[in-house]
Amino acid sequence: MAVRRVTMQDIADACGLSRNTVSKIFNDRGAVPEATRRMVLEKAQALGYHQLPEEAANPDSRRQNIALFTSNMPTEYHFGTFFIPAFAGQLSRAGYTLMMVELSEEDLRLRRLPAQLSLEQIAGIMGIELFDRGYLDMLCGLGLPAIFVDAYSGANTALLNYDLISMENTASTIAMTKHLISAGARHIGFIGDTDHCNSFHERWIGFASALADAGLTLDRTICILDKDGPQYNDLSWIMSRLQAMPRLPDAFFCANDFLALRLMTVLKQMGVSIPDQVMVAGFDGLPQCAVVEPALSTIQIPSTDIGRLAADILLARIGNPDRPYCTTYVKTTPVLRASTSRSQK
Repeated sequence: MAVRRVTMQDIADACGLSRNTVSKIFNDRGAVPEATRRMVLEKAQALGYHQLPEEAANPDSRRQNIALFTSNMPTEYHFGTFFIPAFAGQLSRAGYTLMMVELSEEDLRLRRLPAQLSLEQIAGIMGIELFDRGYLDMLCGLGLPAIFVDAYSGANTALLNYDLISMENTASTIAMTKHLISAGARHIGFIGDTDHCNSFHERWIGFASALADAGLTLDRTICILDKDGPQYNDLSWIMSRLQAMPRLPDAFFCANDFLALRLMTVLKQMGVSIPDQVMVAGFDGLPQCAVVEPALSTIQIPSTDIGRLAADILLARIGNPDRPYCTTYVKTTPVLRASTSRSQK
């Protein structure tokens, strides 16, 4: 009696998928989530399908890379310095290797993948310091599991087709701004491009909300809100912006610690006493904040924990591509130090 050959339809029925999806896998036509691909290949092997692709016969050839896309590789003044090792370590324990993909301005403008990148070996995507909405949409259109840390300004109000993880920004900024007010500040400036990314935008919203709750005016003439760019690294440019203000405020809330540390350097060059004349607060919780003089009040991001959690979410997405997309906020904590401890008189 002849033994009936296993067909793609048999595999599709066994997996609860369409024959078209199974065909894509065996004929390498179109993107299919990695977890689905693995399930189909394992079921095909179990059923004795006669035309297994090479990757099924050789498990080591399966997609085992997670591509981390960024337009700005995190430096020592960025929470990503601690996030990435934790993220990579968690992935490594699950058998995946992290592949760093730094995008050029042309890649972003043309919404293209770098020429040397092969999607055949990629199981999932992570994005960090990647705030171009069009590029995020392009990556999500590849059909691979994806998670992004932070996103473009306003992403918190968009219907997202990917997982998003972020530090909590609004409540902690409100708490820090209220602390500045309780320390005597009545004129408070904000430094940073409020539309640079979603986290900066949420910090601006928290800042404005705290002022409104206290009955204080949000005065843009004592803020530096220019579009994000290299000028924020230029001490002379920062000084010129401060000197152009009608008056220095009682305090500045900075969108991150890098900006706060640069601001403190300029204020010292101008002979301004911190915190007696101007208080300064930042956001990130970088180690440098504790050793600068005076020590900088900041909002601590649990970067290592976020890295591990982001890896867990991506791995869960790889294992179950159909699970609902989620936006995850991780609590941040104000850390009060000397830069905002003006004595009351």
